[in-house]
Amino acid sequence: MALADREAILEYIAQDNGTAAIELDEEFEAKAEIARQRPTLYKAGRVKGTRELVVRPNYVMVYRVLPDAVEFLRVLHATQQWAAQKKAK
Repeated sequence: MALADREAILEYIAQDNGTAAIELDEEFEAKAEIARQRPTLYKAGRVKGTRELVVRPNYVMVYRVLPDAVEFLRVLHATQQWAAQKKAK
């Protein structure tokens, strides 16, 4: 679901500004790599067992830490409500 979220966000932004979409995608990648290297760096999420990192004031990446990986669950605009829609396992 996170990949679909990311694609939709980037496609929407690219309609008006392709460069801005590329820059945001690079920020998504960089933040994801930091979370992979230091999974507990970012704050606990609204759903138990998740963590949330702010990419920009308007974008949040939701992930959970597994024994051998970091799994990204959603990439959302900050105003989107996801916790009530889907609970992490």
